[in-house]
Amino acid sequence: MTGSVARQVRDRLERRRDEMVELLGELVSIESGSDDPEGLAAMAVRLEELFGEFAPPTRHPPGHLLFVLPGAADTGHAGSAQEATARTGRGKGGGHTLVIGHYDTVWPRGTLRRMPFRVDDGVLTGPGCFDMKGGLVLLYFALRELRALGRAPVRQTRILLTCDEEIGSVTSRDLIADLAGAAEVAYVLESPLPGGALKTARKGVAKYTVRGQGRAAHAGIEPEKGASAIVEVAHQICQLHALTDLERGTTVNVGVVRGGTRPNVVAAEAEAQVDVRVATRAESERVHAAITGLRPVNPQTVVSVTSGPSRPPMERTDGIARLFARAREIAGDVGMDLGEGATGGGSDANLVAEAGVPTLDGLGPEGAGAHADHEQVLIESLPRRAALLAGLLAEV
Repeated sequence: MTGSVARQVRDRLERRRDEMVELLGELVSIESGSDDPEGLAAMAVRLEELFGEFAPPTRHPPGHLLFVLPGAADTGHAGSAQEATARTGRGKGGGHTLVIGHYDTVWPRGTLRRMPFRVDDGVLTGPGCFDMKGGLVLLYFALRELRALGRAPVRQTRILLTCDEEIGSVTSRDLIADLAGAAEVAYVLESPLPGGALKTARKGVAKYTVRGQGRAAHAGIEPEKGASAIVEVAHQICQLHALTDLERGTTVNVGVVRGGTRPNVVAAEAEAQVDVRVATRAESERVHAAITGLRPVNPQTVVSVTSGPSRPPMERTDGIARLFARAREIAGDVGMDLGEGATGGGSDANLVAEAGVPTLDGLGPEGAGAHADHEQVLIESLPRRAALLAGLLAEV
């Protein structure tokens, strides 16, 4: 019966909230900032122990973890592929389910001293609890309860836990693209929108550095012999900000500017760091062409542009809409009024959706404060969010 697995999982986990909180507290207490190799290594070991209960881990440098779980048709458990009631339009059912999470955080080592793990009046706080160690806890308990119920994921499930999402997925993006190639659906364990809504669209994100090279001179004695890189970059900043189109959801922001050596020297070098957010591929192409095509206003200067890590936009496709509709049915079966929405931030969901895979993002627990001092998780949401994830894995 539709939703029966999710209902059973929620009923079981409502009695195990304390266990879920305990595990989340343990993971939060292992500091694992993106630039902390020691902390990341410790977290990887613990995750290998946890998810190794379900499948042997495979390590991909520098520390990405892959677990491959057999599907119901492979194990002979209840929930064969014929029970899948939603077609996503991706293929003919021969692919796998891809689940992606990350275990790096934005928080540097030592943050726990001022932001310790705490539980107070139904709210759990601590660095990384919401983004996104809470999502890892949901996945662990969803898999554990499915096993206890004698169920298996409806198809082979590949779980990828990465260690560099917060710094642009530089080393994991090729692996993500490879795993997305034959995936039927994908679930990303990031934190949800306010109220627990899933993310069915994300803006694309791109980073650029615009550099100006001029000619130094004494600002008081012979300024005419100089060519200011700072003035040139200022001209370029005006052009960059003119690319913003709020009606299309496009923002171009110069957030960091550097240049010059001393006040009495005409600046020979300057640079601007640019953040771009776009809702569609067409806008991505328009803005990229404009930025890479910048030319100097002062012919005595040189302007160059380099691009950094980027993520393509995750647009809400028909496949994503159908997948969300199925998720909403399962959520309703466990008493959740599940919503959806878009966000301006990027995640690994952007990379998976780029491959044409119907993707749901924001499947983590409810809470607030990602990347902020008040980062928190609503404890009462843990059982129902784990139940939703279990239902998706077992029935879709």
